Amino acid sequence: MKRILLLECSPHQQRASGSQLARRLIAARWPRAELLERDLVGEPLPPLGADYAAALTSSAALDDSAFACSEALIAELEASDCLIIVTPMHNFTVPAALKLWIDYVLRIHRSFAATPAGKVGLLQDRPTLVLVSAGGFYQGPRARQADFLTAYLRHVLSTLGIIEVAFVHLQGLAHGEASVQAALDDALPQLQRTTSFYFDCATEIAP
Repeated sequence: MKRILLLECSPHQQRASGSQLARRLIAARWPRAELLERDLVGEPLPPLGADYAAALTSSAALDDSAFACSEALIAELEASDCLIIVTPMHNFTVPAALKLWIDYVLRIHRSFAATPAGKVGLLQDRPTLVLVSAGGFYQGPRARQADFLTAYLRHVLSTLGIIEVAFVHLQGLAHGEASVQAALDDALPQLQRTTSFYFDCATEIAP
């Protein structure tokens, strides 16, 4: 693993449980990898404006100035060997910061093509790990809310051409310290199995 793109999407930034878990994983598995961090909350992306919409709908050239932010984000993704997304679940789906990144990166004629058979990704597949944090429960016997995040994000990534995606879920984080610890204890074996399978590495992740 040479380059890892880490997307931080939580308002808690590096204090978030998912962020800390991701960094433990990276330190244990790929200590020599080049880490590119994009904090979508600490350094928010500019909102999509009329110039971007006009360039998009008029099939403007790739080097049009309206595409500058989009091009930079897509280039970061293209340069990475691995993508790690650390995100909370907000109102059943992805937070606004991550949605804005998606809207810049998922771009017709650049990262996907529209064909008679449907949208086809133009980016190369790469191992992708999504660490999802939630205050409540949306999977398993304690689930009390819907999960629109997992299916949506998987579909978005596949539209880019990224198919090799694994999800690890940290649930019940708003139920006190014991629940947070239980979520982390549950996530570690998930992470061990997932990354060993998807990322071809057997190094243990310390608890």
